[in-house]
Amino acid sequence: MAVPINFDQDAPDERTRPAETGSAYERFVIGGSTLLAVLLLWEAFGRSGLIDPLFISSPTRVAQAGFGLLQDSDFWNDLRVSGLEFLFGYGLAVAIAIPLGLAIGLSRRLQYMLSPFVDTLNAVPRVTLLPLIVIWAGIGIWSKVVVVFLGAVIPILINTQSGVKASEARFIRVARSFSASRLKIFSSIVLPGTVPFVFTGLKYGAGRALLGVVVGELYASTAGIGHMIAAAGNTFQTDLVFFGVLIFMVTGLIVVALLDRLERRFERWRPDVH
Repeated sequence: MAVPINFDQDAPDERTRPAETGSAYERFVIGGSTLLAVLLLWEAFGRSGLIDPLFISSPTRVAQAGFGLLQDSDFWNDLRVSGLEFLFGYGLAVAIAIPLGLAIGLSRRLQYMLSPFVDTLNAVPRVTLLPLIVIWAGIGIWSKVVVVFLGAVIPILINTQSGVKASEARFIRVARSFSASRLKIFSSIVLPGTVPFVFTGLKYGAGRALLGVVVGELYASTAGIGHMIAAAGNTFQTDLVFFGVLIFMVTGLIVVALLDRLERRFERWRPDVH
């Protein structure tokens, strides 16, 4: 009996779409239900009187404290300062780490030259450099920018370099056999294959950058959300502390979501190899 041949091998299987839709719906329902249950349990403990609200607060108290902060001009100044520190430090890290990681991955001599410094910065906790950074840059915004930059630059650089090293050697050999130029090999094989590694570094670097904002402002600052958290903690305002933590948590989730969306766009650009 003749077997029908499907010539449209690259067409997506329609049968997988309901499964994907169901999986996304199931993830939303289960995740949302779990989060709601945790918030309700937290609220119940906060109102039960079994635990002092000074230590645990409750979602409604945190929301009330946050609503009060939204009416305060100092809060918006703190938010602006922390936002600028993150954007400047993280943006500078991205602008330097990606090109430098590509260059180190492509050049063995450059790797030998810079690897000791990269490995040292990766091994040494950047928090230990804070006293020196404050001495050099003061307690203003630029000391925090330096901390954010140092926290984000190494993960992005190392992941980018690893992406170059992970390029498929067989594809490169085939391209060379057809006399492809180094620029063509880089743009069509190396760079597309590096994209997942770069975005992994960007996501991890974003988390380290937010940590740099918090640590820098907790250590020495006159403004910022981290400074607000430190001041609230010193005066036992647990509601404000939780609200400050919530701001950083939501910011991290938004940044990762934006990077995921951007990565999906780049995934369409990458060649589909079967």
